[in-house]
Amino acid sequence: MDLRESIPSFPTAPGVYRMYDADGIILYVGKARNLRQRVRSYFNNTDSRPQVRFLMARVDRIEFTVTDTEKEALLLENTLIKQHQPRYNLNLKDDKTFFSLRIDLRERFPRFTVVRKVSRDGARYFGPYASASAAREVLKQLQRMFPLRHYPLKSCMNRPRPCLYHQIGQCSAPCHNLITPEQYGSLVQGAVMFLEGRSKDLVAGFRQQMKAAAEARRYEEAARWRDLLRAIDTTLERQKVVSQGGDSDILGLARQGERLAVALLFIRGGTLTGSTVLHGTGELEDADALSAFIQRYYDTERGIPDELLLPDLLEDQDALGEWLSDQKGKKVRLTVPRRGEKLALVELAARNAEAALQEAGAAARGVAQTLEELQQKLALPALPRRIECYDISNLQGRHSVGSGVAFLDGAPDKQQYRRYRIRSVDGQDDFAMLQEVFTRRFSPQKIAAWGLPDLVVVDGGIGQLNSVLAIFDNLGLRGKLPVVSLAKSRVKGDGKDTTVERSEERVFLPGRRNPVRLRQDGAALRLLAAIRDEAHRFAITYHRTLRDRETLHSSLREIPGVGPKLERLLLTRFGSLEGLRRANPQELSKAGIGDALAAKISAVLQQRGMT
Repeated sequence: MDLRESIPSFPTAPGVYRMYDADGIILYVGKARNLRQRVRSYFNNTDSRPQVRFLMARVDRIEFTVTDTEKEALLLENTLIKQHQPRYNLNLKDDKTFFSLRIDLRERFPRFTVVRKVSRDGARYFGPYASASAAREVLKQLQRMFPLRHYPLKSCMNRPRPCLYHQIGQCSAPCHNLITPEQYGSLVQGAVMFLEGRSKDLVAGFRQQMKAAAEARRYEEAARWRDLLRAIDTTLERQKVVSQGGDSDILGLARQGERLAVALLFIRGGTLTGSTVLHGTGELEDADALSAFIQRYYDTERGIPDELLLPDLLEDQDALGEWLSDQKGKKVRLTVPRRGEKLALVELAARNAEAALQEAGAAARGVAQTLEELQQKLALPALPRRIECYDISNLQGRHSVGSGVAFLDGAPDKQQYRRYRIRSVDGQDDFAMLQEVFTRRFSPQKIAAWGLPDLVVVDGGIGQLNSVLAIFDNLGLRGKLPVVSLAKSRVKGDGKDTTVERSEERVFLPGRRNPVRLRQDGAALRLLAAIRDEAHRFAITYHRTLRDRETLHSSLREIPGVGPKLERLLLTRFGSLEGLRRANPQELSKAGIGDALAAKISAVLQQRGMT
């Protein structure tokens, strides 16, 4: 049956349609205000893009689900895309972590913290900021202006004196009653108003309080208000302020073939707080891609602004607005500006997206050339898009671990990193440890789930390579899985020379005694070295984690009178063994353990100097 003949059977109601290939695999999921009209558009030959024609050439059948409203269609589409991840829907490479400032105004003396997630917990959130350093820089400026507490209130109150931040004027020390709750509340209110962009109201209020203090001859208080106003003025001079108030996200989109980039500008309280660009692939219309981006991006625990500024109208704009409003708990506007400053911001976002896309394209071409060079020089059967590297770390056979890292198209694929706690090997036998790692990684079940990489890299020379080949023989992987070893550069000579000369990094191939010499400053060798060094770092990090965990437990458990329950209590109270070591007996006794045991714990930890 010709798919065109089925179009009249489609309803004119809103809903979701699914396109399947002959094997029953979903190729594309879409939503529509009018199902019949939308499906018919795919057969009108009005879209000249080759990817649309290619999609329709693979479609074997189309199914639909009717919904009562467009918003229900949007929600169902989002669910189906998450469940099936169709080939032709937007594939958003969203590995960025955004940060926000959080403050809970219900606390006795509220403080700001940098958090990764925005939760519906009744607290106030400000952001997002594209990096932790950006969020902490804002927090640092904020604390210079408004000396709010830095640490949890319990730990502050356990201190015998105010912390260092109080001495440098960045904490008002409410934990030691050096400020009244009313005065502290004024600082909190000022900080919130500053982040909300209400700087004019804030400055006017502070000037009035400074004047009142001066008229009442409270000159020290007036001086504090004066210093605070100067700090605010200095900070405002460094910020880019736009005339529109409120919180907005400005979206700009750029496309090159199936590759696309979406730029986001964050306006918070009338101030440009940051920007970011997210990349993805999508083969259908720009409007559909932008709609899909909004659903994917704001479906996570991120702050939703009061307004989204868009480059073009979206067919499901009203439904998206309802969905975002439900997520936020208040009205969210989706606006397409036609003139003025808002239009200029949208155009700026589009330029950011275009520049990022061009940069990513140039980087992708460079990676492709690097992988082609590796394929040629190492005589690989396929382009090494996916490269895995494995390493072993142990200390005289103790806490033995293995690591496996994966690089995809020249970049770390951290979702495919794996850590292996060595279970079957006692003592220091790197060959047996590596055999256990490879046996677990390349079991039939793991190969079926993860597939095989295009290349495996191991650290070492020809001896290490031969060991791996022997393991591959046992696993039936010889000839099926390309493998090379990379020998580190080492210092030549006896170390007594005044000049240091290093050997070259060398790559060994199976069946070849002499190494392949890649250009030492070339991108191909740098990529292999980066993968090897990353595997080593990942293994060392895991090894240290296990070693420190054992040290942490054994150090406390060896102290008479400290059992598992008390150990958990102390670590929860003081955060770490280092925190315990810094605590004096009086601070320890406040945990409810008694003066004698507190003195014993403090003395033992100080004597051992444990960290």
